[in-house]
Amino acid sequence: MESLGIISKRTNFWQDRPVLVTGATGLLGSWLTKALCDLEADVVCLVRDWVPQSELVHSQTLERVKVVRGDLDDFSLLERILGEYEVDTVFNLAAQTIVPIANRNPLSTFEANIRGTWALLEACRRGRTVKQIVSASSDKAYGEHKQLPYTEQHALQGNHPYDVSKSCADLIAHSYAVTYGLPVAITRCGNFFGGGDLNWNRIIPGTIRSIIRGKQPIIRSDGHFVRDYFYVEDAAHANILLAENLARDRKLTGEAFNFSNEQPLNVLDVVNLILRLMQSKLKPEIQNEAKGEILDQYLSAAKARNTLGWSPLFTVEDGLKRTIEWYREFLGEKTD
Repeated sequence: MESLGIISKRTNFWQDRPVLVTGATGLLGSWLTKALCDLEADVVCLVRDWVPQSELVHSQTLERVKVVRGDLDDFSLLERILGEYEVDTVFNLAAQTIVPIANRNPLSTFEANIRGTWALLEACRRGRTVKQIVSASSDKAYGEHKQLPYTEQHALQGNHPYDVSKSCADLIAHSYAVTYGLPVAITRCGNFFGGGDLNWNRIIPGTIRSIIRGKQPIIRSDGHFVRDYFYVEDAAHANILLAENLARDRKLTGEAFNFSNEQPLNVLDVVNLILRLMQSKLKPEIQNEAKGEILDQYLSAAKARNTLGWSPLFTVEDGLKRTIEWYREFLGEKTD
């Protein structure tokens, strides 16, 4: 699917700028890397696993970047990347992002999400070439609070493995900013969705694939969990805008920002919306088996609007239309 050029070339800020993106084969990493290439940045991608179906490969963005294979927790490798490529800006997106996997395999999640964060930040601190870092946290870092929507003033109090990993990584990034003056800012977003998400147990790609295959969509929960659903091209724009603001205003060092289109929906509403957009008469199967997940969680983006001048470019429905189009092409659905 062609980009709509959602990020205008209003300045030459990114032209020839050496940028490192970790987690580049992931959902957000793929779209962010593509946007940075469109802005003529000089992008280096740290890639752990080869994922030929990823949007990074599917869109041929891989052919426009430098690729280093390795793990985020490999400190010597990180020092080499930052030094050899004289990296100016870092987007740290690498993470284990699936809640059920974190519950089954907490150690691998802690290694990727916590150890990987401090390894990268320490390499940036020692390398001295990096001028701005955007570190991806999550709305899950907040844990569970009764007061909604969550603002940046809510405490970070994760309880379950994935939530704890993001709370810890978030606090580590803040500590490097406060203690060492490392120019890092933090993003906290809701559930990403968009073309290229190959984690089929997530509700949006799983539902779309089921409908294309003519199968009943599966809802693991009772269908009433409420979440933010944040379109990936909006997320790419938010990351780029935050890095630009951080470069202009060092007072943003250590600051965290929620990004949300502020349209919270429950799972059943999302599935029914996809069914309507795809003109399907299938009915979802509600399994009610989800464990260790927060019931209701959604964000206020007032700080990002007021401080950064940010606003979403897509509604949830607009984002879903583009996402459905991507999967129909990717999965080879035959249409009239």
